[in-house]
Amino acid sequence: MPRPPRPQDDMTRCVEELRAALALHGITLPSLGLDLPTFAGTYTPPAGLVSLGNCNTATARALTAALRRAAP
Repeated sequence: MPRPPRPQDDMTRCVEELRAALALHGITLPSLGLDLPTFAGTYTPPAGLVSLGNCNTATARALTAALRRAAP
């Protein structure tokens, strides 16, 4: 019998999908990952946080440009 998905599995998938979507625009956020302390808290799943981390100004500008292109 298959085991039900764990909240961290869903959050990991979310991070992987975000990383892939950013890569389509040539954007890499090196610190992108799960905020692990949220799993020690009392939040109800899937309330875990995604840590976007830090990036340099070139990456921030590329992200801004990609978001502007995608806006209606």
